[in-house]
Amino acid sequence: MVPEKRKLMVVGAALAAVVALPGCAPAGYDAADYGNAAEPASNEVAASPGATAGADPEATGQADPEATGEADPESTTEAAPGDEANTPEISEELATTQLTAQKVAKMGETVQDEDGFVLYRFDADSDDPAKSNCNGECAEIWPPVLTNDGEPAVDGVDESLVGTVTRADGTKQLTLKGWPLYRYIGDKKPGQWKGQNVSGKWFVITPKGTKNLTCLPKISKPVAPPADSEAGGEESSDSGSDFSY
Repeated sequence: MVPEKRKLMVVGAALAAVVALPGCAPAGYDAADYGNAAEPASNEVAASPGATAGADPEATGQADPEATGEADPESTTEAAPGDEANTPEISEELATTQLTAQKVAKMGETVQDEDGFVLYRFDADSDDPAKSNCNGECAEIWPPVLTNDGEPAVDGVDESLVGTVTRADGTKQLTLKGWPLYRYIGDKKPGQWKGQNVSGKWFVITPKGTKNLTCLPKISKPVAPPADSEAGGEESSDSGSDFSY
């Protein structure tokens, strides 16, 4: 009987290991929906319940049947003729000069800036036409990835997917397949991705512009904006805030 019990324990452990494969994916979700570090599932599958509110038609590789008569994201991300003259100049410290495809532990494929910080996309934005809906305090928590010319150097990212969108303040924000790009002030060092699934609306973006759902922690609250943004005050702790951005 003892050997039989041990056998059952081994089988149970093996099943537990299979269930644990998704890592930080929520319980009850199919592991196949989350892929792995080498090939993020968000590049291949359509919406996963709950995790992909506002899922993208591009994730299925099929055209959106309801998107009739609309232009491609690439054609809508450029500023209209004449806008360049009114576009504020971005300082060198704020302008993003590099977009790099880079794999990180557990998450897999990410897009990073020249300093190695992971970039995100926001479900409340739109990609066709490209539009950023993160302004004010939201933009203090999620700084938009700004540029002066909309053509940063790229490494591992398809240059044809990179564009810009003019923000409410007139600055140009980089887009990837139409989705505006952001950093997260909760990421304290290169390679971190603490912004994943914040408010259930923010997700690491892949080099193809889709959400990376390889690792999906529970929905968390964002950090608070800097105490004094003009004075460069420190952000709040990572324990979360009452902000919904």
